[in-house]
Amino acid sequence: MSQNQTPKAAALKYERGSDNAPRVVAAGRGEIAKKIIQIAREQGIPIHHDPDLVEVLTTLELYEEIPPELYRAVAEILAYIYMVTKRG
Repeated sequence: MSQNQTPKAAALKYERGSDNAPRVVAAGRGEIAKKIIQIAREQGIPIHHDPDLVEVLTTLELYEEIPPELYRAVAEILAYIYMVTKRG
């Protein structure tokens, strides 16, 4: 991200067996995005950089399930994160 771009961030939560799809549990721009990223780092939550996806996710309401057209993109990210975190 270049110096003049406002940071954007979104956090997703998915509980297998109880959720139909991942939900947006935090989203924002600027200082809110910086705080979301800071908390994720502090908690050891993996961070994935995808400007196009975050652009869409930041337009959703909090706790809203992601729309079906994002399932594939989010599933690929979740699969990658699962692989990375289970290797240790």
